[in-house]
Amino acid sequence: MMERVLVIGLDPVRIPGWDPAPVVAAIERGQARFAEHGLEADLCLVAPDDAPEAAIVEALAAEDYACVVVGGGIRKHEPLLELFETVVNLIHRYAPGVEIAFNSTPEDTADAAMRRLR
Repeated sequence: MMERVLVIGLDPVRIPGWDPAPVVAAIERGQARFAEHGLEADLCLVAPDDAPEAAIVEALAAEDYACVVVGGGIRKHEPLLELFETVVNLIHRYAPGVEIAFNSTPEDTADAAMRRLR
């Protein structure tokens, strides 16, 4: 049985004011890399202004994850600091004991998970 990873990140399609296509393509490339490492990965993409907590809790409860990767869009953008804190605390509360990892780009998400799993 493959280990499962949950990736929590910003949904580039739901963020107004810019072209999401390059980020969507990078996410797709990053997701494809999980199979190379023998991992299955689920995405939980949220918009900061759309009650992301409920979607995150639902995703955390859906499977028994070995690792949760929190994306750089949530983590690196200072106005989203409170959302980042919320995400980490939801992971702690609803998936105690799970490994938590942080990516640098959408394309190195599998590498981030692997640092915590192997």
